[in-house]
Order: sequence, then C-alpha cells, then structure tokens
Amino acid sequence: MPETDDAPVIVSSAPGSFARSVLAERHPALIRQVRDAFPWPPERHRALDALLSSCTEGVIEPLEPGAHDREQWDTWSAEYVGRSWFDVPFLWSESYFYRRLLAALRYFEPGPWQGIDPFAPFKRAELSGPLVDDELAALDALAPRPAEERAAAYLRGSLWGNRADLGFTAGSRDSGGATAVDAPPPLVADDSAALWSLLPEGGPSAGTRTVHLVADNAGRELIPDLLLVDHLLTTDRADGVVLHVKPYPYYVSDATTADVVDCARRVVRAPGRAGEAGARLWAAMGDGRLTVRTHGFFCAPFGYDAMPADLREEFTGAALTIVKGDLNYRRLVGDRLWPPTTSFAERTAHFPGPVAALRTLKSDVIVGLTPRIVARLEEEAGAGASGSWRTSGTHGLVQVRP
Repeated sequence: MPETDDAPVIVSSAPGSFARSVLAERHPALIRQVRDAFPWPPERHRALDALLSSCTEGVIEPLEPGAHDREQWDTWSAEYVGRSWFDVPFLWSESYFYRRLLAALRYFEPGPWQGIDPFAPFKRAELSGPLVDDELAALDALAPRPAEERAAAYLRGSLWGNRADLGFTAGSRDSGGATAVDAPPPLVADDSAALWSLLPEGGPSAGTRTVHLVADNAGRELIPDLLLVDHLLTTDRADGVVLHVKPYPYYVSDATTADVVDCARRVVRAPGRAGEAGARLWAAMGDGRLTVRTHGFFCAPFGYDAMPADLREEFTGAALTIVKGDLNYRRLVGDRLWPPTTSFAERTAHFPGPVAALRTLKSDVIVGLTPRIVARLEEEAGAGASGSWRTSGTHGLVQVRP
C-alpha cells in the first residue's frame, strides 16, 4: 500500500502534550469519579487507589492471575510490562487502562458486582437531561424540510453528537468545552457528497445493500447515530444496518448493547417525530433490518489494520462502513503524528470495502487536509497554540474512501 509508517507513534511522555494530559489528568479524575459513583466495598476502593498509583507513578503490570483474558494480554503487553505508562504507545496505554479499571472493580469475576457498568451513572444522567428533549424536539421542525436538507442534518447531527462525549470532559480544565460551542465551524474536510453517492436514495432491491456503523459513545451521541440509521432505512439508502458496539464498558461512555437499548427506549418515549422514529427503530431491531453486533477486537489496543479475519469479512461485504468518533479515527488511520496533508485514502487502504469517518477532532491525529486548510487552522490557532484545533472538539470532518 502506498504509505510510509515513519511518522512518530504518539506516546504520553512529551510535557504539555494532549496524550500526557489524558494519562496525567483525565485518568486520575475518572478513577475518582468511578470511586464515588457506587458504594463499592473496601477492597474495590483499595484496588482503585492502587491503579491510580500505578498509572501515574508506577509501571505497567500484567493482569492478575486467573483473568479470563490474561494469556491474550500477556501477548499484547510483552514488550511493555515494567515500563512507564507514559512511555508506551498512547493508544495501547489508554486501552489497557480501561481493562485494568474493570479488573480493579472485578467486572468479569463471579459475584454481586459482576457486569456492573462503572460508567452507567454518567451515561444515564446525560440521557435523562433536558438537552436530549430539545434535540429530539428539533426533529419536528426538520420533517417538512427538503430531502437533501434532512439528509445533511442527520449526517451532521451524528457527527456533532460526538461533542457530547463524556470522556472528553472528564478531568478537563474547562468541563463545558465539549458542548459549549453553539455554532460549529465549517468542517475541515467534507466528503458528504461522496458518502451520499455511495448510498443513493431508493437504491437497489432488498437484501443488496447493507451499511455498517461502528458506534463510539452512548447517550447524546448514540441517539443521533440511531436517527441517522432510521433515515438510511426509511429512505431506502440501506436495506439493512449493522450497528457495532463494544462488548463491555470501555473508555468512559463507549456504547454497549445495553446503551443501544436505553437510547432506543428514550427515543420511543419522545413525542412527535422523534417518537415515530423510535418506534421504527424498535421494529427494525425486531425484524432484523437493524442488527446490533459486537466483537472483542473493538476493545483491543490496536488499529483496524490488525483486525481479525472474521471482522474483516463482515466489513468486506458492506456498501459502506461508517466509523464514528475520535478513537475509531485513530484506529482507522494509525495513532501517529502524520503530516495533516497525508492522504486519507492511503491511510485507509487496508480497510476492507468503502469507509467513511465522522469525527469531532479531539486528539492530535489528523490526515486528509489540504495545505490551505492547514494553513488557515494554524493561523487561527495563533502563535504558540498551533495544535489546539486538533484537540479542542470545535472542528469536525467527514472523510470518505470509496
């Protein structure tokens, strides 16, 4: 494939870097939030305190003996055990942090706390907030608009819903930064026309065109994702949709099957057009037009170029795979400091079948920009803050590789 892999792998050791702030600020803040979110027994408190010490001042250690996936993680972590969390690839250390967090809470072990989502209180609070009511009510005004305008609104809603990511606000210096922007700026890359060209309205006969959507966050992001799914199905842009979610809680707010059900139920209960969409989504899950799937690889610490054969086969047959959010973008193009003008098509050539990325920018990784856009962004950011546009959550993109 026409690419070079000599761009630096992102690690968290650089002072002042975004990756360092995640490990040094966001993860400790999250441990404290999880500690306070449930009446955990004393041994869970001690385990969380030990994880806090390990990830901020200690070194990477193996999973506990007897862990169901110990052998797999031993293979994945062989070259990292004994090293500082800050000195290994950022993508890997983030993923392993969440696996260790679940280990501290005995998520996988038999007992009364088995399977308890430690992030559930945060997800439920967001889902029950008044902002969700306002966003769902907006569908009533959208309904009479022209078809192209409605399609654009559903796509942009799914993209900008990523600003509701709970993980983006945890431990940040400005906790309102992820949702405080009232009017998003123009996209730094916009291949919307190419996306819709792959999914024309009223397309081929049933059973010939399936869209896969790899979800990112639950709550206020997953709801517009589901509404986009409803739009694809009701306009015959897709005969079926496969929604891929995490097999267990991962990062702060990444969607699981339980979150899909919670969000669908929330939309069903809404009045007006939103409730109608919710009823259609509920029915689509019941008759198989909307399928929810998961795979262990979605919680692995690697990019999509390392996906296993069975998952690759699923994506191969898709009319289009839409990957949502920042983490999926990092996994799609490689978590490296690529020059921002690096070709998106080249960086995603490994992906089986057409792929589209919908992303709000919240990390340093970016490819597929024009030199003019890069120059404008750097100029707007100002001297000494040239990287802020990459991580502030105020810019978004739609990128497509047919």
